[in-house]
Amino acid sequence: MIRPAQSAIEIDVIVASARWKEPKRAEAAVRRAVNRAAAAALSTSGTELAIVLADDSAMRLLNRDWRDVDAATNVLSFPGAGTRGRHLGDIVLAFETIAREARAEKKPFAHHLAHLAVHGFLHLIGYDHERDNDAEAMERTEREILRQLAIPDPYRPRSRTAKSRARSKPASRAKAPKAAKLGAGRSRKRLGMPPSKP
Repeated sequence: MIRPAQSAIEIDVIVASARWKEPKRAEAAVRRAVNRAAAAALSTSGTELAIVLADDSAMRLLNRDWRDVDAATNVLSFPGAGTRGRHLGDIVLAFETIAREARAEKKPFAHHLAHLAVHGFLHLIGYDHERDNDAEAMERTEREILRQLAIPDPYRPRSRTAKSRARSKPASRAKAPKAAKLGAGRSRKRLGMPPSKP
């Protein structure tokens, strides 16, 4: 059964890089994807999250500082502090890496962006892919949400050459300090941006 694509989740999208040439389209794609994912996760009603549209240089710094990996990645998720808070956390997406992966995998940029937004959201609500069973459960959930968005299965190889190529998996969620409640304001500060205006 498919639930209606509505959720009571508040999404703040922050464009932190000029590399996003069509920020309104990107914002619409990530909002639609996360709203669909949130509708599937009924426990997210009344919550909020921030999505930061960043670039590879900002992502590299975040990945280095929070995961000790000195390289850019496609998506990072920063879960909010505690399980009872209203703020689920932050999802950061890196334009150049996403564009490069979409080209290499011969898929529309908007589809790959939506997939990574869903992937990041699932990390915020507790999914992970460290163990094989967890990875399979997360992929199943991603596939179902993306199917509802009319986006082809990102894990299904498209051709023989695609089968031999390793799948690009999104990065795992970043480990935030225990007391960190990152929020949109902190995302902006962490990326060296001035606070958003109310």
